[in-house]
Amino acid sequence: MSADELNVVLLVTTAVLLGCVTAVRLLSGAGLPTLLVFLCVGLAIGESGLGLDFDDAALTQVLGSVALAVILAEGGFSTDLRVVRPVGWLAGVLATVGVFVSVGVTSGLVYVLLDVDVRTAVLLGAVVSSTDAAAVFSVLRRLPVKGRLRAVVEAESGFNDPPVIILVTVVTSSAWSEAGVVGVGAMIAYQLVVGAVLGAAVALAGQWLLSRSALPAAGLYPLATVALTFLAFAVAGVAGASPFLAIYVAGLTLGNARLPHQGTTTGFVESLAWLAQIGLFVLLGLLASPARLPDALPTALVVGAVLTFVARPLSVLVCATPFRVPWREQAFISWAGLRGAVPIVLATIPAAVGLQGAERVFDVVFVLVVVFTLVQGPTLPWAARRLGVTEPVAPRDVSIDSAPLDDLHATLVQFSVGPGSQLAGVEVAELRLPAGAVLSLVMRGGEVFVPGPDTTLRAGDHALVATSREARGAVEERLRAVSRSGRLAGWYDDVRASRATTPVGR
Repeated sequence: MSADELNVVLLVTTAVLLGCVTAVRLLSGAGLPTLLVFLCVGLAIGESGLGLDFDDAALTQVLGSVALAVILAEGGFSTDLRVVRPVGWLAGVLATVGVFVSVGVTSGLVYVLLDVDVRTAVLLGAVVSSTDAAAVFSVLRRLPVKGRLRAVVEAESGFNDPPVIILVTVVTSSAWSEAGVVGVGAMIAYQLVVGAVLGAAVALAGQWLLSRSALPAAGLYPLATVALTFLAFAVAGVAGASPFLAIYVAGLTLGNARLPHQGTTTGFVESLAWLAQIGLFVLLGLLASPARLPDALPTALVVGAVLTFVARPLSVLVCATPFRVPWREQAFISWAGLRGAVPIVLATIPAAVGLQGAERVFDVVFVLVVVFTLVQGPTLPWAARRLGVTEPVAPRDVSIDSAPLDDLHATLVQFSVGPGSQLAGVEVAELRLPAGAVLSLVMRGGEVFVPGPDTTLRAGDHALVATSREARGAVEERLRAVSRSGRLAGWYDDVRASRATTPVGR
């Protein structure tokens, strides 16, 4: 590639990237996954638009897998384990039993209603049965939905990709005719269990190492954290386990650990996830052929209707009823099962292995994702209100970051007083920080000063606490407690904790 050609490629790439970023800003309040806009951008610059011809399904599958790994890592990293833990069993059942119920119902009805063979019916059912993490995160995190209900849907979308990926791989390989039901079940169980264990083990080892390291530059911490998640991905892949579950569990573990420069790392991982989403959807749009899509519309409508109105509600009913989830919340979980990049990427696997009818499967899945995301995404806020599963917008938790001072055996903890935080109005002395910690600096309105015991914190303040390493965890817990409950946090949190033991829906 010559220098001139490189300049043209960079010009087009950056123009597409900036255009997609602008689209996110313009459409952020529409309740619609902006990822669909990225698909349209890919279609616009593809064979029927600007004429860029791209039809490499194998390359798309490889790049798509890497992009999905980044998205899952960010999804785990940004998920609060304190919220997910109480609903972990429900999310796990939805991501496993629920997926297989959905695959079975969808495949059976597609085989009966459409003129397809058994293998194609199972393939279509498997490809479209998992909810998409990127689509779910992009919509639900803007809605004032009950925290535990949101946690169920988000955790399910992170956990249910690996079982479906394994199932699609089996259906498109020789194992379809060689492995029995018991063999396939054992294969799936091994990949899920070992993938989760390896993801957690790599993340815990990385957490131990990072928390005791004083790297020479703050920017090295985000790089090291992302590298650890991909180390989990690679280790699980080499071990024959599920790399996608491993990277999600690794992200979940690291995101909920006390790491240096946590805030910087969170922003870096989020940026990588956006880049992965934009690149993935533009690539999938490029791979699609607009001229073939209208012919796939009738089949896509049948498969999508079966999935959305029969298979998904039935799978939620089977899985959520034993957990005594009210029917209104079951209805919302069912309607919030958005599809996105995952089904389309999975639809490239048959083409990559040369399976007969793979082109038709890809077209059907592509149209299904676009049509039903357009239907479900914008109506989710309305559905949440009608089903009574919304709650008042809660103030964000206090933003805390920290950096180790290796030579001094100390740590600097930085926090910001956000809108709605109960830290606003609290005097420094009322923080009652642990021994070995002191609030040393406050920045307010661009000015930095040393606070006194009677200095009152205000919304928008940025503060710096110097603390010993041993007291760091207690300092962060105290700041978060005061941010939630104010100066009476020590007493109020104990009372509230004794009442916060009800399951989802209670």
